[in-house]
Amino acid sequence: MGRRKRGQDIDGVVLLDKPVGCSSNTALQRVRRAFDARKAGHTGSLDPLASGLLPVCLGEATKVSSYLLAADKTYRVTALHGTQTATGDREGDVVARSDVPMPDRGALEAILSGFLGPQQQIPPMYSALKKDGKRLYEHARAGETVEREPRDITVYEIRLMACDAETFTLETRVSSGTYIRTLVEDIAAAWGSVAHVGTLHRTAIGRLGAELGMTPLADIEARAADSGALDEWLLPLSVAVADWPKVVLDQTRAAAMNHGRAVDCPSDTANSETLCIEDEAGQMLGLGYIDESGMLAPKRLFARPQR
Repeated sequence: MGRRKRGQDIDGVVLLDKPVGCSSNTALQRVRRAFDARKAGHTGSLDPLASGLLPVCLGEATKVSSYLLAADKTYRVTALHGTQTATGDREGDVVARSDVPMPDRGALEAILSGFLGPQQQIPPMYSALKKDGKRLYEHARAGETVEREPRDITVYEIRLMACDAETFTLETRVSSGTYIRTLVEDIAAAWGSVAHVGTLHRTAIGRLGAELGMTPLADIEARAADSGALDEWLLPLSVAVADWPKVVLDQTRAAAMNHGRAVDCPSDTANSETLCIEDEAGQMLGLGYIDESGMLAPKRLFARPQR
C-alpha cells in the first residue's frame, strides 16, 4: 500500500499508549499527523502526568467518541504516602504533611473494601469542570477555593497490588467521572493521613485495552513514513462498539436510514438509548435510537459504511 494523500479520509480507532509528559491533545495531533488523517478525536483526556490508554478516533470513528466517554475506566496508580499536594499529584506544591504511619497490608485492604460501590466524590479544584463560567483550575491558580457539588461515582473494583512504608499501589475500575487523585486522598484520609498520586497508568476503557493491546506513540511515529505499516494499528470502528446492542436492517430499511429517515423497528430490536445500525452485509451505517413513536430513528449516520 502506498503513502496516503495528506488529509485523506481515514476511519478507525488507534489504541494509543500515551506517554508521560505529553498532553492528550498533543498526543492526538501527533497520531493524526502520523496517519495523515483529516479528522481525529480522542475519548477521555489523560493529564500530562498520566500514561496509558487514549483511544484516538480517526475519521468517521469520531462520531462515536463522545459515547465512549461514559465507559468504565481501569487504572493502576501508585500513591505517595505522607504528603498532600495542591494538585493531588506529584506536580503540585506540598500543602500538608502527616506522620501517621501506613497501615499494614491487612488493615489497608480492609479500608479499601469500604470504597467499593456507589458513592459521592467532590471533584478536585485542579480539574477542568466549570464553576461560575470558569474552569476549576483557573479558580485554583488564582488562589480561590470554590464550593463544588459532589458527584455520583462507582468504584467497581479496587485491589492492593503493593505497599510499603511510603507508597501503595492500586488497580481500580471506576465509573466515568471518577477522579483517581481524589480517591487516593480519600483513602489516606480514612486512616487519618494524606497522600498524593505518584504515577497513574490507564489500562482500559470498557473492553478497550483489556482485550486489545495498546501501541506506544514512539512506535507509531517511527513508522509514519510507511502507511502500510501503520494499518496494523488502525482498528475498525466496530471494535469500539462491540458491546453495544445492534439492529440489522434489510436493504429497503437500510436505504431509507441512509437518507436520514426513521424506519420500522425489526421485532428483535433491543430497548437501548443508542443502537448500532447495520445492513445485512454487516456494514455499520451509524447510530440510532427508538423515538417516541416506536420508530428506529438515526442519531449519527456515517458518511461511509464501516466494518
